[in-house]
Amino acid sequence: MPKSPATKSEDGIVVTADFIAVIDGSTSKTTRRHCHTMTNGRYAMTVIADYIGHMKADTSCHQFCTGVTAAIRSKYLPFWRRDKEAVIDRLRQHPEERLCASAAIYSRLRREVWLVGDCQCLIGGQRYENAKPYETVLAAHRAEKIKQLLSRGMTIDELQANDVARETIIPEMLTSMQGQNQTYAVIDGFPVAEHHVPVITLDFQPWEVVLATDGYPFLCPTLAESEQRLRQQMLDDPLNAGPLFQATKGLKPGNNSFDDRTYIRFKV
Repeated sequence: MPKSPATKSEDGIVVTADFIAVIDGSTSKTTRRHCHTMTNGRYAMTVIADYIGHMKADTSCHQFCTGVTAAIRSKYLPFWRRDKEAVIDRLRQHPEERLCASAAIYSRLRREVWLVGDCQCLIGGQRYENAKPYETVLAAHRAEKIKQLLSRGMTIDELQANDVARETIIPEMLTSMQGQNQTYAVIDGFPVAEHHVPVITLDFQPWEVVLATDGYPFLCPTLAESEQRLRQQMLDDPLNAGPLFQATKGLKPGNNSFDDRTYIRFKV
């Protein structure tokens, strides 16, 4: 479900005979585009979805990380580019210009869930997440700024229409992105920091599994309950700056949520 009825989602779902995955393409923080027909986040999601769709059944988490990295990297280096070293060096120094996404993947053969980046899952009702380490700090900075602005007379409606509090944390966000695939893992065409990728192994008893992107602030065992909790959050705190949930962005006028969202539930 895209956050805006006017845009295509940067999230995606892949279901094959051997894998189930949700993918969260990252919102661009730059005007640079790697594809003329879609956003960087959606482009990253489609490349990763295609890669998962063709994976061999026995693919390991490590093999996925190396293979999908090469798939993204290939989009930086079209055959006609002669300055390939310069392109990669530029992207090495400016991670905000990379294609970037996170994914939660279930392997049927290995009975494993891989959390590569900022996605979440429920396994037998227990929640697992792999949030970016800087998100909580930046969300708190934004919430404090919103508190200050409201105290000075700005309204919630005005801040929804023009999130100046988010603008104040963009420089911090860009600085924090230097930690991509160093202090946290993402899929961005550079080697995945696999020591930051949780691999959750399921035994052979029956399990109910939920995979979801971070568009659900409160992940619940059913889609209906997760949606209801999201709606309540948007009603109670459309700026996402309150005590229950803080985020680096809020609900914009005309949108149905603050972020794209994806949810899939299955039994194994």
